[in-house]
Amino acid sequence: MNTRPLIETPDEHAALSVTFNNDASRFVVGLDSGFCIFLSNSCQIQTARVFNAGLGLVQMMGNANYLALVGGGRSPKFPQNKVIIWDDSKGKIALEIATLTAVRGVQISKTRVVVVPQNSVRVYAFQKPPTPLARYETADNHLGLCCLSDKYLVFPGRTPGQVQVVQLATESVSIIPAHSSNLRALQLSSDGELLATASEKGTIVRIFSTSSCAKLAERRRGTEFATIYCLRFSPSGDMLACTSDKGNLHIFDVPNPRRARLGSPHSPSQAGPSSGTSSANTEGKNKWGFLSNIPFGPFSDVYSFTSAPFETGEEPLPPSNTRALGDSPVLGTSRPIKGVIGWIDETSLLVVGAGQDARWEKFVLREEDGHTVVVREGWKRYLGN
Repeated sequence: MNTRPLIETPDEHAALSVTFNNDASRFVVGLDSGFCIFLSNSCQIQTARVFNAGLGLVQMMGNANYLALVGGGRSPKFPQNKVIIWDDSKGKIALEIATLTAVRGVQISKTRVVVVPQNSVRVYAFQKPPTPLARYETADNHLGLCCLSDKYLVFPGRTPGQVQVVQLATESVSIIPAHSSNLRALQLSSDGELLATASEKGTIVRIFSTSSCAKLAERRRGTEFATIYCLRFSPSGDMLACTSDKGNLHIFDVPNPRRARLGSPHSPSQAGPSSGTSSANTEGKNKWGFLSNIPFGPFSDVYSFTSAPFETGEEPLPPSNTRALGDSPVLGTSRPIKGVIGWIDETSLLVVGAGQDARWEKFVLREEDGHTVVVREGWKRYLGN
């Protein structure tokens, strides 16, 4: 008798990657058979493309028709060392960029394509043929960490825990010693003026000014080590959302320099529930009561002003011994990504996960008993939608 457990079900599709576009109005899912673009607010499919092969990473160019594709999964559509710029309006390849090693990440804008191998970041002009503009060396970057805005490009430094900030207009490079251990997450605000970072320890989130590289704030997620899944600023930059393998969505207050320069807080109509975050620092510190008066240690740190659980799933590692052109696994063959955040507006946000149990969850901020809280408003499994 064959008593071995069933490893996989052939007719079950899996989401290999999930990314939001710039304004989080849509998100794209890389599948083992192609890709799908969903409307964020309703989780309805807008576009589906079948390639009969896997895409381990798909990145949208805002709301344009161009997407950056990287092959992945058990049967990749494209080589691991190649980035494909896909013109979805014409249904064909617009550009191809090849590297010597496997691609771990990619960013795309109207003027640039940023390709992230394991130990470097390469910038190309968005034109045919793509012209190399710059190359930067990094520490090992298995996660492909990189963020691109109109003004800045940020990615890990050559030393673990450091961040390189490139001002695109001048090509000047600044170094931020953000953490003492390897980076786990990077995120720019929508205007590029703020940078949030987290290390592999996952206890502290730090917020920096990209223009001055000064540390503006430090927020504590918790005291136990955790794997940070995602960091994401709200549209105004006044709040920062964080997810981790602890299964909680945290919302932090952010000291926004732009808000301070304006000299006045948001009106209630603009801020909605987030206007209550002015007291969030006090509420976060005082969660320990009199212990918050201790000047050192976690008791004096600023915690999230609200949090809620989200679904992380119980998916095992996929059955694959496929390796990339190096030590890292092929994109889409390791544990499915979870907890990807997208802010729909200042009072509502989504948390989306990949895998076979791929879920879309919607959370809203609202006032309860004089406090701002985040609650889950709804959820659905979007594969087969």
